[in-house]
Amino acid sequence: MAKLSPAEHKRLAQAVDALRAGTAARFELVVVPLSDRYVLYPVAFGAFAALLVGGLIAVFDARLSAQIVFGTEAVLFVALSALLEWPPLKLLLVPKHLKHERARQFAHRAFAARVLAARERKTGMVFFVSLGERYVELVTDDALDRHVGQPRWNEIVADCTEAARKGRLAEGLVQAIEACGRELARHFPPPG
Repeated sequence: MAKLSPAEHKRLAQAVDALRAGTAARFELVVVPLSDRYVLYPVAFGAFAALLVGGLIAVFDARLSAQIVFGTEAVLFVALSALLEWPPLKLLLVPKHLKHERARQFAHRAFAARVLAARERKTGMVFFVSLGERYVELVTDDALDRHVGQPRWNEIVADCTEAARKGRLAEGLVQAIEACGRELARHFPPPG
């Protein structure tokens, strides 16, 4: 799972501050380690494995007592469920489409909370990054979409994800923030 160092967080904050100084639009950067806790997956896989082992024991060695079989199932269930709580393993269990759907939902909730519900209502966007799901989305309001257009936002996301794939996550994020800043400054320059 990708992580950002304190120095990289500082670099991102500086890029965001520079962007905000150059536009009248609202810009919010949201970087989260995970978009969901996915609590069901470790338990479900642990239970399935325990039942499977219990069934195999019953088929291949019916002489074992129910207490031994149940004890084996219980230990396996607890151990496997606990092991699968480790985020990198847990994320391997979750289907990619579900991870991306959870991240997309989180991005849109962040947009609603940080842009739409802001005390001072103005044109804005959320640059959302979910590190665990390896997901990036730019959520913008209608005014930004009319001026900039979805193809340009998609290009910014594609450039950012390509940099991340090459191991340059922080650099890709900074470049994407700067690209967003250029678009915002062009269409929504700072007042004054």
